[in-house]
Amino acid sequence: MPPAAGPDFLLEAACPGPVCGVDEAGRGPWAGPVCAAAVILDPDTAPAGLNDSKKLTALKREALEGEIKLRATAWCVAFASVDEIAELNILQATGLAMRRAVEGLATPAAFALVDGNYRFRLPCEIKTVVKGDSISASIAAASILAKTARDRLMVEMDALYPGYGFAAHKGYHAPIHVEALQRLGPSPIHRRGWSPIRDLFDEA
Repeated sequence: MPPAAGPDFLLEAACPGPVCGVDEAGRGPWAGPVCAAAVILDPDTAPAGLNDSKKLTALKREALEGEIKLRATAWCVAFASVDEIAELNILQATGLAMRRAVEGLATPAAFALVDGNYRFRLPCEIKTVVKGDSISASIAAASILAKTARDRLMVEMDALYPGYGFAAHKGYHAPIHVEALQRLGPSPIHRRGWSPIRDLFDEA
């Protein structure tokens, strides 16, 4: 059996343009903001090798990040902060980051292809696409920009709040993260709404 083809532009071609792909990174971690990206690509100049960011190595993601930013018609990366996650909840904060990313595009999008199945309120028509980062080239590009931007920020947070291992686990659940929380207590960028973190805050 031949290998499955990667993301393509079939969904984009079926929508009124300009079409942006939208994806997020960081909904699940215990610490750090949630990040979203929006990308408008021209199929004729799009980089080769686009795929779901989780299927790519860190080196490949970083190489494609530069190619996407160079070749895209428009792109934007945006965040929702830990305080906004606490105020709004993670789902609505994700929608806020996505809206900021779409609104930040230098070329306004007429249509957005959004990874997942939740219809966030965005400043254009939308279509949700389950596993969209494996189907749509634009969503795949957005997944790469969101992932690389958030990972880079968490490396910076590791320098600002040493001892938690943010550079390694990016704020996700990991044994080293649990041990650091037990030893150091929560940092200012830990999410109070997550039950393990909330319990530590309540004990402080």
